[in-house]
Amino acid sequence: MVRPLQLYLLSYNSVQALGWFVALLRLLPCPVHSSYAVASDLTWAILETIHAAIGLVHTSPLLAFLQWGGRTHFVLAVVRQIPEVGRSGDFCFVWNGRILHFCGILGGIELIHVQSSPSVFITFMAWSISEVIRYSHYALTTLKVCPPWLTYLRYTAFIPLYPIGVGPGEMWTMYQALPFVKERKLYSGFFGKFSMSYHSFLVAVLAVYPFLWMKLYLHVFKQRRSKLGKTGGAKKRA
Repeated sequence: MVRPLQLYLLSYNSVQALGWFVALLRLLPCPVHSSYAVASDLTWAILETIHAAIGLVHTSPLLAFLQWGGRTHFVLAVVRQIPEVGRSGDFCFVWNGRILHFCGILGGIELIHVQSSPSVFITFMAWSISEVIRYSHYALTTLKVCPPWLTYLRYTAFIPLYPIGVGPGEMWTMYQALPFVKERKLYSGFFGKFSMSYHSFLVAVLAVYPFLWMKLYLHVFKQRRSKLGKTGGAKKRA
């Protein structure tokens, strides 16, 4: 019998997997140089930090928070606020000249109008593929029915996807945004309280981003050795 906590985790991970899958489907018809792409709303992802903090899942609360914070900053502070890298607006999906309004799945999906920026497209594509795999793995693992091939994919697909999403994706987009941030003095009211500018903050973020990302990357490699190592050992004994 499925316990309440298991049912909750199954529901959460299933909804996230479905939401990212819908985001991926919305991305696939769009060529790199088209004007439209899709991103997942990160509102629910903060729950993963809470799950880790209260011991509901075995992961680092700090790493969960860093991933959520990095992605949320990228989407809300950069892509949505700077038209040259991502156009905010009605959050609708435009295809063949028609506007298709999309409400999302339990608030889990948000559609973002993106101009012809390959780096934003690359970011959202890498996020969508990796998260469909990750959340599907989590959901099936909760039921203890996860097939070996999905476990292998979960701890292998990240090897190319994570660097692609971060390097030519997130970091390149933020770098492209720097001149517009400086020219328009974005968030000057808030950052002025700390005697600094958002431009300086973004430069600092770009400077430390590779190091913070590498910590997460190596952590998943450690998980990979643990999960796939056990699988490999079992096969040898068999």
